[in-house]
Amino acid sequence: MSDHKESQTHIICLKVHSTDVGKRLDTYLSSKLPRVSRSRISRWAVSKHILVCGQDRKPSYLLRIGDEIQVSPPSPEPIGLVPEDLPLNILHEDSYLLVVDKPAGVVVHPGAGNPRGTLANALAHHLGSLSRKETIRPGIVHRLDKATSGLLVVAKTDWVHDFLSRQFSFRKVKKRYLALVHGSVNMDQGEIRIPLGRHPHSRTRISTQTLKPRQALTFYRVLTRFQEFTYLSVSPHTGRTHQIRVHLNHLAHPIVGDNTYGRRQNHQFGKPSHTRAIERLQRHFLHAFSLAFTHPHTEKWVTFQAPLPPELEEFLSALK
Repeated sequence: MSDHKESQTHIICLKVHSTDVGKRLDTYLSSKLPRVSRSRISRWAVSKHILVCGQDRKPSYLLRIGDEIQVSPPSPEPIGLVPEDLPLNILHEDSYLLVVDKPAGVVVHPGAGNPRGTLANALAHHLGSLSRKETIRPGIVHRLDKATSGLLVVAKTDWVHDFLSRQFSFRKVKKRYLALVHGSVNMDQGEIRIPLGRHPHSRTRISTQTLKPRQALTFYRVLTRFQEFTYLSVSPHTGRTHQIRVHLNHLAHPIVGDNTYGRRQNHQFGKPSHTRAIERLQRHFLHAFSLAFTHPHTEKWVTFQAPLPPELEEFLSALK
């Protein structure tokens, strides 16, 4: 047990009793402050926003009986975003989060070469305030590539951001993508278990031939086979950068329209009309169709779906 009180200045005070002796400081505080992630508590400790008996301690400090802990959460940094009145396709919104359907061509958050016009700029205008866990991309719990359309969940407060981030970290979130790839995929379903990492000679590309491999797992299932293409349902178990695109390219079935990992295949067809259609598409055929997770307030499993955008639906219909 421990005594726990919070002052009007938001300073949290706790006193350690015998049942918690020997526990790590960060482990103990994450159990007492369930809306704050352990990694965040560790950062607070390192930045001296947590004191034990008046002294700063490392996150690994082992508690002693009678220790008095004082937590002074740092004030959130101002969001370095310019709010912009841009269109948002909001599929769901409540007091805790919202789910948006991002169109292809929209960057998720500001970066080099994209200071304005991003999804984060639009969210800052729509909501006024967001989770400030990430000041560059406030509220953004996960990302999609610029040319990928589909579902994203956005946190409105820090504790919701932490709650959702833990689900992504422990791979509890279920994601399903729709992808059209080159060639005929032989197996009706399968898995791709190939480590990924930064390309050794290009920082903007991901590769299976990397100096720092990280485990990556992707499941796929064939939906429809066409003469020169295969339509897939794809579910990434891990969430590595460009994972689906690189994994499918590794199978020699790159995603249609992907000029980073499948440029050669985009221009090699028996039908010239297919080449012209891909050039007109001006994006790759990858869409985040379904997103399911545990809601932070109700703790119930929720599922959201976004249909194919018109340009992908038209491309698919032309093949049929």
